[in-house]
Amino acid sequence: MTETVLIAGTASHVGKSTLAAGLCWLLARRGVSVAPFKAQNMSNNARVALAPDGTWGEIGVSQYVQSRAAGVVPTTDVNPVLLKPRGSGESQLIVHGEAVANVSAGGYYDDHWPVARRAAEESHARLAADHDVIVAEGAGSIAEINLHDRDLANVETARFADADIVIAVDIERGGAFASLYGTLEFVPDDLRERVAGAIITKFRGDPSLLASGIEELEARTGVPILGVVPHDDPGLPAEDSVSVPDLNANESRIVGDDCVPADRSVTIAVPRLPRISNFTDLEPLAREPGVRVEYVPLEDELTDADAVIVPGSKNTVDDLGALVDAGFDDHLRAFEGPIVGLCGGYQLLGERLENAGIESTRDVDTVEGIGLLPVETRFSPEKRVERVSRSVTVGGPFDTAGTVTGYEIRMGRTTLTAPASQPFGPESCASGLVVGTYLHGLFENDPVREAFLESVFALASVPRPRCRVDDEGSPYDRAASLLETHVDLGPVGF
Repeated sequence: MTETVLIAGTASHVGKSTLAAGLCWLLARRGVSVAPFKAQNMSNNARVALAPDGTWGEIGVSQYVQSRAAGVVPTTDVNPVLLKPRGSGESQLIVHGEAVANVSAGGYYDDHWPVARRAAEESHARLAADHDVIVAEGAGSIAEINLHDRDLANVETARFADADIVIAVDIERGGAFASLYGTLEFVPDDLRERVAGAIITKFRGDPSLLASGIEELEARTGVPILGVVPHDDPGLPAEDSVSVPDLNANESRIVGDDCVPADRSVTIAVPRLPRISNFTDLEPLAREPGVRVEYVPLEDELTDADAVIVPGSKNTVDDLGALVDAGFDDHLRAFEGPIVGLCGGYQLLGERLENAGIESTRDVDTVEGIGLLPVETRFSPEKRVERVSRSVTVGGPFDTAGTVTGYEIRMGRTTLTAPASQPFGPESCASGLVVGTYLHGLFENDPVREAFLESVFALASVPRPRCRVDDEGSPYDRAASLLETHVDLGPVGF
């Protein structure tokens, strides 16, 4: 019989994704057949996975990462329901990887909840038929009493999966004991007996200082504290925009305090779009010695930037409007270094957006783009979701050739309005130092990343540092080590 353990939380961003990935990796290394699962996710950071019918579909990035940690092929069963916020209180609803509707919160629960729950239960059943353990990740807090009759990722998962529950609580926020105590009080009665324990995460300092608090909490609730996990980011991709500022700090990955002095580093500016998506595209750059990825407000100028990357957007048209309203379009036109547009960022760098109302919460048809690339984009209701390979030809700041792999998640087709280089295939474009492509995961390709950074350092007249990077194992190793070293998994059978 398949065992399911649900990593729930007292709140969002308490470390559930890291704990789940670490547990998947730990069990897989022990020879256990394990798969991740998150019944319902809300994130604009998505990856491409196989759907039950053999087509490509979308899942949240954390479940993609957890699948890799578990050593299984990512499928839409690991995240059967995905909500992608698009602004004005609406989200795009993805079921089994396919976009089915744009819904408000009320519309989702009124019109789509039975379908979503059925999809989640079906996906869990398929995973359970193929694996011995399922590591499920909850969403937000398991103690949202206003949602207990429709909490798919926490309450319903625990019920239909007959799951043991572990609750994560982030002590860095303060009030961890009160938060955990209140959460346990509000867990539905039928699930309270399933709570096997709790894990305190993101602790800085001497764990012995928590001893008296742990003792009293355990005495009051009868729930054991399974461990205290130190504050240590293993480097797994972040799932939501709460984590964006963390990408600015990559110094801890460099050995030696003097490895990269200030005059031997470059800054890649990323406009912080209101509806930013797939910002994990930037993480391979942020891990490079001497490279600072800085998310800049739209009101800021680009005086300190050596390159600009315009990221993906869940709502290209409205984000373009926000960018223009703030005057950032003028800053881009005046910028003389490399500019790369990824997916939605590529679309808004063009001359025009047609059928714009499809990709907007406003009633619009044609919207003028920034005009840095000779392309126009025409939106349609059909969505392209696919893993792709592209032949690279030399273009702009990418002085390389070969084949790159990645994935596309987009609405709209982009065509040239004038002759131009197309370094990443038929729907890409380059003009001088400005490049646009739909290819997510572009900088995960080593030759492309190296070529781009060589260009950025050279154009900035900065010698590129060749520092030795800490060999701490993979992010999966580091996440698993946090559990293996600091958590007693005996109460959940591991």
